[in-house]
Amino acid sequence: MLDSMQEAVVAVTSSGSILWSNSVMQRIAGQQLAPGRALIHAVRDPELLACVRGAIERRELCIGRANLLAPGRVFEINAAPLPSGGALAVLHDVPRRTAAQQSRREFLANVRHELRTPLTSIIGYVETLIEDPNPSPETTLEFLGVILKNASRMNRLTEDLLALASVESPDYKLSLQPVRANVLLQDALDSIGGIVADSGVNLQSSGAPDSLVMADADAMHQVFGNLLENSLKYARSGKRIRAGARLLPTEVQFTIQDFGPGISSEHVERIFERFYRVDKARSRESGGTGLGLAIVKHIVQAHGGRIWCESELGNGAQFHFTLPLAPASQTAPQPQPAQPAAVATTTQTASASN
Repeated sequence: MLDSMQEAVVAVTSSGSILWSNSVMQRIAGQQLAPGRALIHAVRDPELLACVRGAIERRELCIGRANLLAPGRVFEINAAPLPSGGALAVLHDVPRRTAAQQSRREFLANVRHELRTPLTSIIGYVETLIEDPNPSPETTLEFLGVILKNASRMNRLTEDLLALASVESPDYKLSLQPVRANVLLQDALDSIGGIVADSGVNLQSSGAPDSLVMADADAMHQVFGNLLENSLKYARSGKRIRAGARLLPTEVQFTIQDFGPGISSEHVERIFERFYRVDKARSRESGGTGLGLAIVKHIVQAHGGRIWCESELGNGAQFHFTLPLAPASQTAPQPQPAQPAAVATTTQTASASN
């Protein structure tokens, strides 16, 4: 009877191990839902895990909303305690239109907040300068520096909003070509080598296979740039970033790893959401807009790939994404002669790795 339901159903023991799941839940979450496996290792949605934990511990009905089980889908959660001490969770698929309306409202509220903060600061400092007929040169320079910083932040936010609107649009098109995985990785390291060298962080390459993947080179430049810059913000304590790739049966998996403070488990699955920040104060101070990882997620998914993060507090973070292998009939384009600027950047990357 449960298997014939249109809703997704999963039952867990009092210790959090999976007892059983119906076919709908298995289609949503995949083969990870094996009986005996801990639910926290099979499902990464924090709201679902919190509802199940609440039903087990408090022995009462817990209601929530899951946003991360499947791309573009939202599920209402009803988790109830079982007489045996475990819990039964039933997930109702929220209509896409309702979910889209809720997402749009949250997005607009975030944009309004993110733009209002620097704009308020700019207005305040300009009004102070206008009201003071004879401000000191030191005060003027200080205030102008704050105004420039906030104006730059608004400019970055505007650019990221336009980029996000582009990759989320149904009209977003990629120019997919067969590209060698090791060339993609090396180009990414070359492009950011100078920034990394100036930061004092050691950028290392663990290598990549000489396999052809289907990719839009310009879009992937944005993916690698956002991931490497994100790692750079949090790698200063570990002084090291490692980038590499490995060949899988049908795809190539790329990994960007930092050795910084890491990310706690409740944040890991939400960091690809728009405007989600683990450390809001630190992110804004470093110039982050909270949109970079959301942009990366959409670009990777548009390529037919997957993206996820693995992290533990104190052990840094690893960002993984995949690109599908090119069909056997595809061949890579002929390489272009190296430009002098690219050679110089490569030297900087190499010096940063030593």
